[in-house]
Amino acid sequence: MALQAGIVGLPNVGKSTLFNAVSNSAKAQASNYRFCTIEPNVGQVDVPDYRMEKLAELVKPERIVPTSIEFVDIAGLVKGASKGEGLGNKFLANIREVDAIVHVIRCFEDENILREEGAINPVSDKEIIDTELQLKDLESVEKKIARTEKMAKTGGDPKAKVEFEVLKRCQAHLEQGKNIRELDLSKEEKTATADLFLLTEKPVLYVANVDEASLHSGNKFSKALEEAVKAEKAQVIVMNNTIEAQISEMEDPADKELFLGEYGLKEPGLNRLIRSAYQLLDLITYFTAGVQEVRAWTIHTGWKAPQAASVIHTDFEKGFIKAEVIAYEDFVKYGSESAARDNGRLRIEGKEYVVADGDVMHFRFNV
Repeated sequence: MALQAGIVGLPNVGKSTLFNAVSNSAKAQASNYRFCTIEPNVGQVDVPDYRMEKLAELVKPERIVPTSIEFVDIAGLVKGASKGEGLGNKFLANIREVDAIVHVIRCFEDENILREEGAINPVSDKEIIDTELQLKDLESVEKKIARTEKMAKTGGDPKAKVEFEVLKRCQAHLEQGKNIRELDLSKEEKTATADLFLLTEKPVLYVANVDEASLHSGNKFSKALEEAVKAEKAQVIVMNNTIEAQISEMEDPADKELFLGEYGLKEPGLNRLIRSAYQLLDLITYFTAGVQEVRAWTIHTGWKAPQAASVIHTDFEKGFIKAEVIAYEDFVKYGSESAARDNGRLRIEGKEYVVADGDVMHFRFNV
């Protein structure tokens, strides 16, 4: 399941530096000028999970296969992008294709790094991006309103009437300068806009890129950003993208641990970012554990056992019979599958079982 989080922000805020730090497989050019990134860079990123390491200690498999998500480094946005300024149309099209947004905002002062927007103001920077996405969404919504209005008002199509009412609510919300993700739409109501892939409906995670001195406590800029996004109930992660890029380039674990210690860090900030992005996409992990491999599998929250089995192979879902399930905590407590079974902690679950995060599973199927 190749779910993507798009890294966005104004030019020269540290997007490509963050991408280089977070990505295992791709490197983006990071330079001090506008539109350094033109074509989006895509990198696949392992999701750090201490549970996998613990399972591997117990099972001692031949290999360990973590789960992953994709990060996309998208070109910097400028004011007027919704009208095609800069690389606006291309930028917005790239955002439309991702599942969630990681919004990088500059929260540091450095006269050597270009900035065309004046004094450092993270709230204003956020609003520039928001406004451009809102304007593009408003354009999409108004086009669909024009298509559905006649059918809705003639009364011949009940579905069109419901869609029209939802679209009008979205229009009013956007005109107030608010994002669609803040609008309380039911699951049924969201079908009215599903075909529009609205930009401001996507879940968002903010990265406050701070200076080295503010790495632990944040600063006035990051605190202002946190206050500004309270209504969105969005998470703000404070980190220094340059330091994270340096950490990611270290191949020797001992060197990395020493470097982290010098900055008083228990783990890279990137680990927090990756885990938070994973959660933002409403994803959970289940495990398979055997002597050949311990592997993490990505599924959506709420998936039932047959759906979960399908990410291994579609035949597993088609011929699903049952699932053998051990909670992660029980597996660790008893130390092995056989010990968990002997102590009555291995459960047999059927088609209606909703998989829990951390379940250790084995599927029985017949095709």
